Amino acid sequence: MPPLRPALAFALVMTLATPAQAVTPSPSPISGGRTQPVHSYTDAIREHVYVESTIDSDADGRLDRVRVDIIRPRTDARVPVIIDESPYYDNSGRGPERERKAYDANGDPIKFPLFYDNYFVPRGYAVLNVDMLGTTKSDGCPDVGGPADVLGGKAVIDWLNGRATAHRADGSTAVASWSSGKAAMIGKSYDGTLANAVAATGVEGLTTIVPISAISSWYEYQRSYGVLYNSLNYPGFLAGAVDTDGAVKCAPVRDRLNAEDGDESGNLTPFWQLRDHRADLSKMRASVFAVHTVNDLNVKPDTWSRWWDALAKRGIPRKVWVGQYEHVDPFDFEGRREIWVDTLHRWFDFWLYGVRNDIMREPRADVQLSPTKWITQRDWPAPHTIPVALRPSPDGALGLLPARPGSTASFTDVKLTEPQMVADVGVPNPGRVAFTTAPLPLDLRLSGTPEVDLRLTLDKPAANLTALLVDFGETPRVDWRVGQGIVQQPTESCHGESSPDDDACYRTFGTAVATRPYEIVARGWIDTQNRSSLSTSTPIEPGVSTRIRWSTLPQDYVFRKGNRMALIVAGTDNSYNRADVATGSLVTLDLTRSSIRVPLVITAPLTTDEVPQSRTLWQGPTLVDLPEPTTEFF
Repeated sequence: MPPLRPALAFALVMTLATPAQAVTPSPSPISGGRTQPVHSYTDAIREHVYVESTIDSDADGRLDRVRVDIIRPRTDARVPVIIDESPYYDNSGRGPERERKAYDANGDPIKFPLFYDNYFVPRGYAVLNVDMLGTTKSDGCPDVGGPADVLGGKAVIDWLNGRATAHRADGSTAVASWSSGKAAMIGKSYDGTLANAVAATGVEGLTTIVPISAISSWYEYQRSYGVLYNSLNYPGFLAGAVDTDGAVKCAPVRDRLNAEDGDESGNLTPFWQLRDHRADLSKMRASVFAVHTVNDLNVKPDTWSRWWDALAKRGIPRKVWVGQYEHVDPFDFEGRREIWVDTLHRWFDFWLYGVRNDIMREPRADVQLSPTKWITQRDWPAPHTIPVALRPSPDGALGLLPARPGSTASFTDVKLTEPQMVADVGVPNPGRVAFTTAPLPLDLRLSGTPEVDLRLTLDKPAANLTALLVDFGETPRVDWRVGQGIVQQPTESCHGESSPDDDACYRTFGTAVATRPYEIVARGWIDTQNRSSLSTSTPIEPGVSTRIRWSTLPQDYVFRKGNRMALIVAGTDNSYNRADVATGSLVTLDLTRSSIRVPLVITAPLTTDEVPQSRTLWQGPTLVDLPEPTTEFF
């Protein structure tokens, strides 16, 4: 089939992905494919309403009301809406400067966190800061991804389209007659998760979402193949952390969350299935501009990559930025702020105003390969990747050739930190086994998700397993472990207009760079009882050879020439699985039938010269105490 001409492709995207309603004429002129800032920010209308939801999450006998703070241009034209729904407006705040809302004597908003209002209101957009149910000035109780979290935001979209009721503080009815009916949701972390969740409902009028470091499955936020990430009763803790109303009102909800979360097994229970926002995307209407970072060990990147794959299978229009930082907003990526604001501007103009710009003709993915290097490519993972099986040998080597039949290696499932697992890789350690290549004769780029494939026996019915793919070499890398990889600078940049109460200027950031002896590139965890099903635990018969396959977290990373790749297999990870308990099981690997398949960007099959096996036992660096990453969840 011949490729579509650009004009025809554009028309097809607009036909398939845009809601069936007339495109609202822009109330501001368009130049260079962008709406122009012709509306006064100082003079904009600032107001608030309470939208009635369809749920009573705090069981007080009345439907929860959602607090919506609004800033919109003073114009007779109907305008589209940009929504940041958040649970953080009165606790941790938004952005590195921890901005919170501020209000005048009438309770109307005078300060909106982040730059969205300053930049987009002059360009003809309304911006809504929505308090998630159970937080700030909204009714109800937080539900940690459950119905209350989702239905509050959906009610706001329904109100903008005349399908829900809202009232002002005096009780009068508020009608969104100024709304064009088209809305976007944007936000980082929990905010972006709410965007994913509301979009998955298929609510009409939500035209696009921009989820940043966002969750698509709360099970994956809490678990990896049955292994616990966070401390016991984490849902109840998180619900209490974002609810500033005190401990009493929502205590029954938190108790229910703790009772139903299934910490005792780590299984995927109905509780978690209810909080899987990508379980059914058949109703989804919104396009997606996603941003995630491959070193985010808060909202781990598998919850994004699996969402990304599901969007592709549904044919949902999408775009992505993939960074090397930890839990960081692209507004704070070094050297990318101007590009981010402009790209976001063109994205919203295209999807909310129907502006004919080039945003959907550009490469789909922007990817960071090093502290200073970004590339574009037509999708993610990189096209032309080939899964290369790296195989361990009993002498501690890692390469392309399988070990001789009968080769084994053993360790005991005990709790070790990742630095303990990686230290002295050539020295026997009863808690792990390690295998390394010889120095690489060329650069090798990993793009995608490695898969661990082990054949093993246990002397007990279960074990927790950790697999680490490590890059040994003194290479400058993004230091995502310290300050999430960014360093505040003394300068500011301004995006949009300011008012006496709301400054459009924000501190800039550089990239933290460190040169250390190694980096853990990919990591993955599994409870062997969940090898066949996330929902059912199946013990292993001791002494019986069993195949265990699972995926690590995804990555995009370049192994530099002269460095060594290593595979480390161990038991319970005391860096990231502290809530879990080591079994003490003896794990014996059948090395002949064990490997890790690594997706590498190559144009021809690799040879043993390109991934050479070490001919002599390499000891590697001794214990290196790596900085512990920030654990903030916002």
